[in-house]
Amino acid sequence: MNPRVLCLVLAAGFGWGLAATAEQAAFRKVSDLVFAEVDGRELLLDLYLPQASKPPPLIVYVHGGAWRAGSKDSMPLAALLGEGYAIASVGYRLTPEARFPAQVHDIKAAIRFLRGNQDRYPYDGRKVAIAGSSAGGHLAALVGVTNGTAELEGAVGAHLDQSSEVQATIAYFGASNLLTILHQSTPHGLSVRKPALELLLGGQPEQQRQLAMLASPVFHVDRSDPPLLLLHGDQDPQMPINQAHELHGKFKSLGLAVTLHVLHGAAHGGRVFYDEARTRVVSGFLASCGI
Repeated sequence: MNPRVLCLVLAAGFGWGLAATAEQAAFRKVSDLVFAEVDGRELLLDLYLPQASKPPPLIVYVHGGAWRAGSKDSMPLAALLGEGYAIASVGYRLTPEARFPAQVHDIKAAIRFLRGNQDRYPYDGRKVAIAGSSAGGHLAALVGVTNGTAELEGAVGAHLDQSSEVQATIAYFGASNLLTILHQSTPHGLSVRKPALELLLGGQPEQQRQLAMLASPVFHVDRSDPPLLLLHGDQDPQMPINQAHELHGKFKSLGLAVTLHVLHGAAHGGRVFYDEARTRVVSGFLASCGI
């Protein structure tokens, strides 16, 4: 296909995901790249490519929406373009269309596609981080700890010879253990999470225990996993902060590189997670990973 290519500046179209320090950074957007087809359905991603003297590292971004809603068009990390990172915002099958693990299969297919096309677009396919918010944070964390896990690699896309491995993971207010999340949730959290999990797993976690474990990052962590940055608000009424503590503790128990950045007073999402201070946290983390 011939993708629509737009020349933009960061000041246009990103709302509160924009940091003032990056407002003048120029970039090019390549929209609606087809990275795979499933049952005749095209899976799409958008590429944001900053001006750079050499191919920049790549962040693969996964949107939220309780696994059942949301769009690749919601990409709040625009400030990181000004820090010299390319970003791919990935669309994936939502749960009204396909149950887990379809979502992870799609995201891993996108990473393989991006690696397979690194000579076509100006980014460095050797330096790939994955990031996501809310349900996307859960999926990003799961991708980060499951390189080579057969049930989660899937066979989506035409670049199966490429690796879906990432070199760093950034999870914004995501889930990590679907077997404990309901017990940790507020009444509001339960009102959101129970129907979302029903769609994701085809039943509640206690009814789909093995699938819930497969979908829980805490059960996949091993010493080969890349560094992890968790960002979570301590007043989150929807995604319990204990989910971040569980994954942080699992990484720590194995001596893996992990940072938990708690936003005191923050709830579930909002501009504070993508402001100038948090942009520095994320870019500093990525730099520490060599990305």
